[in-house]
Amino acid sequence: MKLTLKNASVYDGGIFKTDDFSFEITDNIPYSLTDNLFKLNNCFVFPAFCDVHVHLREPGFSYKETIRSGTLAAARGGFGDIFSMPNLNPVPSDEGKLKVQLDLIKEYAVIRVHPYGSITVDEKGEVLSDFNSLAKYCPAFSDDGRGVQDENIMRKAMCEAQKLGKVIAAHCEDNSLLRGGYIHDGEYARLHGHKGISSESEWRQIERDLRLAKETGCKYHVCHVSCKESVELIRKAKAEGADVTCETAPHYLILDDSCLKEDGRFKMNPPIRSKADREALIEGLSDGTVDMIATDHAPHSAAEKSGGLEKSLMGVVGLETAFSALYTHLVKPGLIPLERLINAMSDAPRKRFGLAPTKDICVFDPTCEYTVNPADFLSKGRATPFEGEKLFGVCRLTVSDGKIAYLNLN
Repeated sequence: MKLTLKNASVYDGGIFKTDDFSFEITDNIPYSLTDNLFKLNNCFVFPAFCDVHVHLREPGFSYKETIRSGTLAAARGGFGDIFSMPNLNPVPSDEGKLKVQLDLIKEYAVIRVHPYGSITVDEKGEVLSDFNSLAKYCPAFSDDGRGVQDENIMRKAMCEAQKLGKVIAAHCEDNSLLRGGYIHDGEYARLHGHKGISSESEWRQIERDLRLAKETGCKYHVCHVSCKESVELIRKAKAEGADVTCETAPHYLILDDSCLKEDGRFKMNPPIRSKADREALIEGLSDGTVDMIATDHAPHSAAEKSGGLEKSLMGVVGLETAFSALYTHLVKPGLIPLERLINAMSDAPRKRFGLAPTKDICVFDPTCEYTVNPADFLSKGRATPFEGEKLFGVCRLTVSDGKIAYLNLN
């Protein structure tokens, strides 16, 4: 069935065109439903977003999230492709362990899910995973949640990934520099008696990995960049010709440690840092140093997030609020153009991780304002630093492989 949206603002090849937009749906849609599609007129039509950093928690931790709930949440956020992180049980460190996850994806996912293979067996940082058997299924390798501490192990991993043409996506964290911290080592931590995580714990390992990436020729990607020193190191490495990309997350672009509250929904790793760090990330996004935006969607149970800043587990959810938070706080005030945001959420991640340009779409109503209410989330996770905020931009439709993955005409 062909559907047509009237007077849509359509993102096409990096620019927006205002025109009628037609697309095919393979679902059998009742005509009573198509009669209501006029509500999608005058909306934005984007290529469905791509998030290269999502924790789906299944297999192993389905009380936090499932393939079904996580992909439904992603579809509600306008995502057509997501990459699932490997800190699961079993950890996908060989083909047999990965198959458990692949079977669940095949049965329950409502959008495309691309699994990471782990860099090391069980993410212990000691023995390399079976890269060869994983390569046919996994576009990249990561030990997300843990930095690879041993330089020789990381060098071997980069060499293996380079041979296979795969990406190493690194969680960069030097454990020797953590010193028991759990929020940013900044003014809020000092004023409220919290132990701080230094920025050096992030950028020092990035510095090491950039040297190894130049040595090995590996495609290197830095996960969840949070501080100004990291941005500058990556900017310099790019200028020197290193094959490096990086991501940051909405909360690092919008919040700083002056926004913190004594609540687990503000605790994640790396932590929300200073105003200067946030400004450096926005500048990096504007000039292309920061290539893409990923949510680091990391759901936990209510009990696991009930211990305040000190005792809650690290991680917040973000799939259902990513576009609206960024549109409200960065695009509407004129900090970045909408075209740059869509590139960072759709084009750039697909290009870096070897996905073809998508025919999937998402449709957003930019005039619709809503209040973030975690009780309404499709994700099992409820911890978001944007709870209670008024945001603009409601996803009305997400189409994946010709099928409606999400529809909201209310």
